[in-house]
Amino acid sequence: MLSATLAAARAEDRAALIAYLPAGFPSVDGGIEAVKAVVAGGADVVEVGLPHSDPVLDGPVIQTADDIALRGGVKIADVMRTVREAYEATGVPILVMTYWNPIDRYGIERFTAELAEAGGAGCILPDLPVQESSVWREHADKHGLATVFVVAPSSKDERLATITAAGSGFVYAASLMGVTGTRESVGEQAQDLVRRTRATTGLPVCVGLGVSNAQQAAEVAAFADGVIVGSAFVKRMLDAPDEESGLAAVRSLAGELAEGVRKR
Repeated sequence: MLSATLAAARAEDRAALIAYLPAGFPSVDGGIEAVKAVVAGGADVVEVGLPHSDPVLDGPVIQTADDIALRGGVKIADVMRTVREAYEATGVPILVMTYWNPIDRYGIERFTAELAEAGGAGCILPDLPVQESSVWREHADKHGLATVFVVAPSSKDERLATITAAGSGFVYAASLMGVTGTRESVGEQAQDLVRRTRATTGLPVCVGLGVSNAQQAAEVAAFADGVIVGSAFVKRMLDAPDEESGLAAVRSLAGELAEGVRKR
């Protein structure tokens, strides 16, 4: 499903738009509605974040949303419900982006079985070292789940080859060193990283960290297979005076970004 969606975007000679939203934000029901809204606006794939108390890769915007979700009492069961209801409502691939600790505590087999049963497409695991991932991958493969690893500009070519050989679905290329957040520019580092990553794999390479508007989406779409946007959506929800306005805002932003990825 995930591979077919990315291939369909490529067949249209465009990049895919991948939206990130945390589960349980602004509430569990609100988070599900937000996923529906970004898909209605034009997102091809959605990453549902599993809120974590120590989100090392995430900047202040996503940290704030995670904090709201955690104070609201969000549980892994709510993340699974978000995936299930969002997938049933939209039919687009839904991935879970999570740090390793919650899965480790929950149980790998239990987590992968429940995610597959909910209709999930796979997981993005930013802090799971590839060399320690074999048990996870065995269970993920058994349930037909993609394992997306993150590569960074600091990754040496040999390391890139190791990471991409272990991954499936797509490769998440972090456009710059640092945490998530919107940026003024998503520069040459990202283009160079995509080029080096593509030299090691046939998997699609999707770029995240820093894209917040249609112009940046178009810039990244010119060299990447997918454009990943997270903080810009979350910020629209945080800045909105109420949930309904927030949903309208993320739908509108998805529409702008969907136009951007088609202007590559």
